[in-house]
Amino acid sequence: MVEYGICMLSVVPMRAQASDRAEQVTQLLFGECYEVLQAQGNWLQVELASDHYRGWMDIKQHTPVATEYYERWCNTRHPRALDLVQFIATPDSRYPVGIGSYLPFYDGTNLHIDGNLYGYDGQASGVTGTADGAALVQVAGLFIKAPYQWGGKSVFGIDCSGFVQQVFGMCGIQLPRDAYQQAEVGEEVHFATQTQAGDLAFFSNAEGRIVHVGLLLGQQQIMHAHGEVRIDTLDHNGIYNSSRKKYSHQLRIIKRIVS
Repeated sequence: MVEYGICMLSVVPMRAQASDRAEQVTQLLFGECYEVLQAQGNWLQVELASDHYRGWMDIKQHTPVATEYYERWCNTRHPRALDLVQFIATPDSRYPVGIGSYLPFYDGTNLHIDGNLYGYDGQASGVTGTADGAALVQVAGLFIKAPYQWGGKSVFGIDCSGFVQQVFGMCGIQLPRDAYQQAEVGEEVHFATQTQAGDLAFFSNAEGRIVHVGLLLGQQQIMHAHGEVRIDTLDHNGIYNSSRKKYSHQLRIIKRIVS
């Protein structure tokens, strides 16, 4: 029988193998649903409903939900938390959650999670999926100075593609998880002079593989997760890090997701 679940903690790591020592490949955020693919000891291999990314999570952090609820979750756009830190509450407990957390079936007062109500009175994003470049830049600014963490999606640890995915997701636009996957979305912008705020710039390594992504702000500036979420200068060569006085990434392609 297929089993489904929902993340009921602020952040849950998903790993490459069924081990605490394994690489973190991504994270679950509060309110995010997933399908259980298989069990191995105290670990579950799961696939995220949002982007179909797979990894292993500790069974102790698994909260099951009914099939009907999971299917409704998949067919609905959900608001996202906009406060840096907030609480989701029941009469008996409080759940700390961070920016970008999912707010399933939020009605302005309560979240609806598998037949139960959870109160939330913080700020929430819309779900229209029609964001423009200005909206993307505004949301991106909420992550400035967030520390870099491989596989992270949280303001307290985030990687380059996780940062881009969360910014677009909080504006109602679902992107794939990894930078090379995101590079396959949208239309190419052929000249740097034609770029606009909200475009995505992708960067390759010496072998030509796309390994980095950042959000263009306009005026030759780019926001990206590199050590921290920071703003640097972009030109036709790549990203110039003024504090280190060197180029950190080689430009490969620029894509436009929103007009």
